[in-house]
Amino acid sequence: MTQTTETDETRRDEAAARGDCSATDTPRDPIVQADLAPDEEELEVPRDLKRTIRRLWDASREQQWRLYVVGVSLVFYVIITLAGPIYTAYLLDLLWDKIQAAFATGETFTITWMDGGIQTMGLLLLYTVQWVFYSAQTFIMASFAERLNLKLRNQVGAKLTRLPLKYFDAHQPGRIISRVTNDLDKTSEVLQTGLLRLLVAVGNVTGAVIMMFTINVWLTLIFLVFAIGSGVVTKVVARKTLILAAERQRSVGILTGHVEEAYSGRAIIRAFNQEDSSSRRIHEATQDLADTTRRADFITNAINPAIRLITRFSQVFIAVLGGFFLVAGNLTIGTFQAFFQYINQASEPLTEMSFMINSLQSALASVERVFDILDEDEIEPDPAEPERVAEPISGRVDFEHVKFGYDPDRPLMKDVSFTAEPGHRTAIVGTTGAGKTTLINLLMRFYEIDGGHIRLDGVDTHDMDRMDLRRHFGMVLQDAWLFDGTIAENIAYGRPDATREQIIEAAKMARVDYFVRTLPDGYDTRLSNDAENISQGQRQLLTIARVILCDPKILILDEATSSVDTHTEQEIGKAMDTLMHGRTSFVIAHRLSTIVDADLILVMDHGTIIEQGTHAELLAADGAYARLYNSQFA
Repeated sequence: MTQTTETDETRRDEAAARGDCSATDTPRDPIVQADLAPDEEELEVPRDLKRTIRRLWDASREQQWRLYVVGVSLVFYVIITLAGPIYTAYLLDLLWDKIQAAFATGETFTITWMDGGIQTMGLLLLYTVQWVFYSAQTFIMASFAERLNLKLRNQVGAKLTRLPLKYFDAHQPGRIISRVTNDLDKTSEVLQTGLLRLLVAVGNVTGAVIMMFTINVWLTLIFLVFAIGSGVVTKVVARKTLILAAERQRSVGILTGHVEEAYSGRAIIRAFNQEDSSSRRIHEATQDLADTTRRADFITNAINPAIRLITRFSQVFIAVLGGFFLVAGNLTIGTFQAFFQYINQASEPLTEMSFMINSLQSALASVERVFDILDEDEIEPDPAEPERVAEPISGRVDFEHVKFGYDPDRPLMKDVSFTAEPGHRTAIVGTTGAGKTTLINLLMRFYEIDGGHIRLDGVDTHDMDRMDLRRHFGMVLQDAWLFDGTIAENIAYGRPDATREQIIEAAKMARVDYFVRTLPDGYDTRLSNDAENISQGQRQLLTIARVILCDPKILILDEATSSVDTHTEQEIGKAMDTLMHGRTSFVIAHRLSTIVDADLILVMDHGTIIEQGTHAELLAADGAYARLYNSQFA
């Protein structure tokens, strides 16, 4: 198979089948709008917190030992961090006593290895061990997060290959890509930093408050009063920050959409003199983003200084009151400074905890959206022992009482039957939305039928492996899809082992060889940026050469010459006559002059074949086909 990119006709057919006019009349599909529901993106909180955490925990089953190691390392890190101030108090009091003793006796103050030196080295060793545990937990947590990210990314990648085409019809490509990339990256980043910082913060705050109580109860109670006040302020502001961040993200999306639209449609914008209108929309979106960003940045950057100001007030108040305890002998100089170290250890995490919790909620919302993809219904698996068509195949295709509907409650095809004889050309005609491309999608098993049978050389396609089925087909679609690569690589897409001579021969048959040779690099010319360096007609010719190189037994041509001029169409027609000789061909056409010599013409309307026969037979019947044909030549 050569090309399976969904065409405009496919989207129109499917939209009409769903009773949805968005593909032709409105810029966005209602199903896609549902994908942008405000609860999902505005507040960035998971719908089911416990279930999401449990699934994330189960997903990390192979990596959980790393979390246990991180937990042990974190406990020792917090203990050593809390031991630092009290050990510093002991060392400071020791040195202060030595200084006072030396001053009282008039001796010179000195520090010996046994009298102050070993204690100082103990403090250095304490900080070194603290650094070791910090580095260990950071490294192991990063390893845990990245490995979990890779696992989920692989699962999503594999899942996307098993999702039915209708899933991609109902979801924006950008949103799917965002879930696979941005959501997983956010989850990994928060697990590496946010979760670790939150756990360390909880341990430090809890331990610091306990140590502060052991030093002085009244000073600790005063600190807690200020801490509760700053915590309330932080929670309120954090909620506001989360909402403003969501508004900013929406503004970024709107601006990006306007810019992308203006760039891709720049020729149309200029042709209709809409530069000012387009510029005005972009400037309005930019201004909206600037206003939202200014509000979000102000709240984000103002809260930390405000909280620190409250903390400084509490420290001043505690310092004044602590001075009285110091003078009264209830505190030593060492314990006094240790108390202030504990204040710093508790204050900073308290300021950040609300923001870290919000970050974790946002990450869990992201991973929940990833789980939503993993929970989607998959395509029906291929049979364990698939049937195969005897080689070489003749190419006979039978539709027997086929039933199908995009919505089970609204069937599109109720009883479709016809036979495409081997080597015959079958044309499919009808108005937009009649179900022409849908018929082809069922033949290729892009969708599964609801009833009846589709047979290839007598073998039910439902009993075949999809890859084995599709290798017998070659498709040329109205939408000429080319990837970033050379012209030779694009022609050989369906047959990577083709030689240069075979590629050139296929290009000659498609009447594209002359054009390619006029390019500076010939067949090694690189196509990029959606192949905008060549014309639409030239892109179509390359896709036709791609099919010719594959040499399939069954051809599907969906308006294959719609983007070429009349002369080129005639040249391609000659090549197609040669190519289709001895092959079963399905031709979807709007220009009926191109299919008058077809062996069988199917006239479709609302998913049903209302007429079938040759051109002459259908004209003689003076029915729908005759009216359609005469309308084009009136």
